[in-house]
Amino acid sequence: MKTIILDEPEHFRRISTDPPASAPPGHALLRVDRVGICGTDLHAFRGRQPFFSYPRILGHELGVEIVELGDGETDLQVGDRCCVEPYLNCGTCIACRRDKPNCCTSLKVLGVHVDGGMREAIAMPFEKLHVSKTLSTDQLALVETLGIGAHAVDRAQIEPGENVLVIGVGPIGLSVVQFAEVAGADLTVFDLNPSRLDFCREQFGVTKTVDGSEITETEDVVAHLADLGGGDLPTLVFDVTGHPGSMARSFELVANGGKLVFVGLFIGDVTFHDPEFHRKEMTLLSSRNSRPQDFRRILELMESGEIDTAPWITHRASFDNLIEEFPGWLEPDAGVVKAVLEL
Repeated sequence: MKTIILDEPEHFRRISTDPPASAPPGHALLRVDRVGICGTDLHAFRGRQPFFSYPRILGHELGVEIVELGDGETDLQVGDRCCVEPYLNCGTCIACRRDKPNCCTSLKVLGVHVDGGMREAIAMPFEKLHVSKTLSTDQLALVETLGIGAHAVDRAQIEPGENVLVIGVGPIGLSVVQFAEVAGADLTVFDLNPSRLDFCREQFGVTKTVDGSEITETEDVVAHLADLGGGDLPTLVFDVTGHPGSMARSFELVANGGKLVFVGLFIGDVTFHDPEFHRKEMTLLSSRNSRPQDFRRILELMESGEIDTAPWITHRASFDNLIEEFPGWLEPDAGVVKAVLEL
């Protein structure tokens, strides 16, 4: 079985291993067809991924096909195309008992804590597979990315017409944008990369954008956002950058009585000025992964056409050329929105 393993930061290699002999009880044996590349994988390659150890087989955004079913009751069938819920939770801890398996106390994420899907075959529990009869494996490989945005927006409880700011519109930021639009937000996006802002305007119809490469001082950003909001700052801000400077500054961009949601993360501490935080009576939220119901909802939205993933995939690589292509995807001028590995 062909496998790609990240031995250490910036060092992939291809190996051959024996394929799984059969599907264990309660599991399906899967042929991996597509693997989405996300910020987690890029950070791992750079050596900046929290919760991570090497060597590791990356890959948690998977479009797969079932080739064998182990013993146990299931509605799954051989030949079904599925997306994979890559969050392996215990089912018994305080978070799992409260319907929050995405932040299980002993959570293991494919491609992060345990080996992931950059290989030809993998076995997964029945309950971690979500079937679509109509979507391609290209589309299915995008569901987990979309789930991050769907869950963050669900956490934030957007009101229709609410003044919402999304800071950072890489792939995860774009997933927040899509579900904020579904929720009826009055949306503004902020990024340092003009091409990403162009993408939001052209592909998602966002009309209010802020170019952080041109407006650099915090007080100028505050003034510009207030102008866009008819004199008011956003009542809801999503910071999706995972950048400490941006996350610290984001406290200043929230209206009095508003909410700030950290979707991106980094290795380190976030600090803020407590009196200002209390003066505004802000609500601070974090968002991690997504829940099973997010996967099911996303599939319904994609199958109905309400969520269009056609613009997302901008770069592709085969198993044979991924190692050569991957480093170039980290370059700012590469124009990557979403890259996929085709097996």
